[in-house]
Amino acid sequence: MELKQLRLFVAVSETGSLLKASARMHLAQPALGQQIAALEAELGAPLFVRSSRGMALTPAGTVFLEHAKVVLADAERARLAVRESLDVPQGDVAIGLPTTIALVATLPILSACRERLPKVRLKLVEGYSGFVREWLLSGRLDLALLYGDAPEPGLAKQALLDDRLVLVTGASQARVPRKLSLQALARWPLVLPGREHGLRRLIDEACAPAGVQLDVVAEIEALGSVKRAVEAGIGSTILAAGGVAEEVAEGRLRTVAIDSAAMRRRVVRVLGTARPQTVACAAVEALVVDVLRGMTRSGAWPATWIGP
Repeated sequence: MELKQLRLFVAVSETGSLLKASARMHLAQPALGQQIAALEAELGAPLFVRSSRGMALTPAGTVFLEHAKVVLADAERARLAVRESLDVPQGDVAIGLPTTIALVATLPILSACRERLPKVRLKLVEGYSGFVREWLLSGRLDLALLYGDAPEPGLAKQALLDDRLVLVTGASQARVPRKLSLQALARWPLVLPGREHGLRRLIDEACAPAGVQLDVVAEIEALGSVKRAVEAGIGSTILAAGGVAEEVAEGRLRTVAIDSAAMRRRVVRVLGTARPQTVACAAVEALVVDVLRGMTRSGAWPATWIGP
């Protein structure tokens, strides 16, 4: 099969019509139909269900679409790598971020990239850590920032910083101490993400050995909504200090240190090892490390720098 066939197949799958795809790809409809038929013959499976309403993917077509997109993305990376080797970094770079990191790092990374790498177009994708890992392994992302430096097949990690977790309360909360023991957390009504969320798992795993039973009055998956619930006085929460730096500076929230070494998360830079890195991706990787290092040194991200 050829890259041209893959591009035609993707066009038909996205438009749902040979007519619309032929207009997009500037190819006569009969010739486009022949290319799709030849591709199906080579694969030994129908990729589309034809009807008067157009073309719909079969289950086999849905599977093939994911692989076709990865192949085309790799081909584009190769093309850009050659071009970039003769010029300044340019092209698309996709970065994956869990929500708790995105709250702190998205705007600084975007601003720095616009200033230092004007020919690079960033795509920042926010999602659960598990999804970000899958997208990185499948080639949908070029790099990611994740939690945890344990080795994983297909991923290359570099530890950057240790992010400390704090108790977050509303600004109107009376008699807030400067520091709390892990056991004292049991006396605070809490609003936390559900048990499947990575942050919640870390909190539960830190409390379990000490026998601490938290008083969780509500579970909210969206961290933005968690912060709004705390502002409204529904309860307190536990978050990374950097994730509420803006609200604390504005006087809307307050933080209390938690006296527990377990209440920390290690932030790592992650690359997939299956594909070569483009010049643009390498430039963005270096930029991200530099931005995060600067944020920790300035106090914009209240964390401990352990990276290069």
